[in-house]
Amino acid sequence: MIIVNLDVMMAKRKMSSLELAEKIGITQANLSILKTNKGKAIRFSTLDQICKVLNCMPGDILEYKEGKENNE
Repeated sequence: MIIVNLDVMMAKRKMSSLELAEKIGITQANLSILKTNKGKAIRFSTLDQICKVLNCMPGDILEYKEGKENNE
């Protein structure tokens, strides 16, 4: 399963959810879905914007862990 560590990178950059959502052009609700690992997909364009704004690589916010989705 893929784990989204977006909150960790946001904390390192001292950026709020509201600020990031505004800068990447998505709603806070959609950002929350990503942050809580409840999303089923992410657009590459959204990932690109997140990486630009947070000055990071996709691997800084996405992590692979073996196990069943959201249950392990």
